[in-house]
Amino acid sequence: MKHDAPTVFVVDDDPLIRDGVRSLIGSVGLQVLTFASARDFLGSTRPDAPACLVLDVRLPDLSGLDLQRELRKSDIPIPIIFITGHGDIPMTVEAMKAGAVEFLPKPFRGQDLLDAVQGAIARDRGARQERAEIAELRKCFDTLSPREQEVLRMVFTGLLNKQIAAELGISKLTVKTHRAHVMEKMRAGSLAELVRIIDRLRSVAPRE
Repeated sequence: MKHDAPTVFVVDDDPLIRDGVRSLIGSVGLQVLTFASARDFLGSTRPDAPACLVLDVRLPDLSGLDLQRELRKSDIPIPIIFITGHGDIPMTVEAMKAGAVEFLPKPFRGQDLLDAVQGAIARDRGARQERAEIAELRKCFDTLSPREQEVLRMVFTGLLNKQIAAELGISKLTVKTHRAHVMEKMRAGSLAELVRIIDRLRSVAPRE
């Protein structure tokens, strides 16, 4: 079940830090779920809603950086805000290169964390919207027949109807009919819009 209310996950083995961060973030009306370890977080059932993860770098068992790698491997694209009392430059660089949105050294200003959390949630909300739109476009693409997909690929490369007809050995009228079906099924109001749609799909196509 999907929920619109955003959630902030906090993973820190220090109960004082967990409680302090939960109180701070809860004070602005956000739902907060806390965990004492990375494994506790990985084993939890999380709401399907915009979210971010406030994560300590040094944790028992799996470290914060290990958890970040595990989430990437499992294709769980949650924005991460690292907090640590032991940060150094190489650690910060590694975390940011892997997609962390912020790296805050302890002690940090409460407002800095709140700003980072709000930014991360907005980022996740936008990413979720993008994924939903791409999924809908893929569903539309999957309704195309093999011949319609073939015509679409040729239209995308800039071929004219008569060139497509000659290439496929069909009439120009048949090509026009296929193009009309493609436009309707892809919900494109113009050729330019159709090209933009296919560009979006190609930009997120899985790599072989």
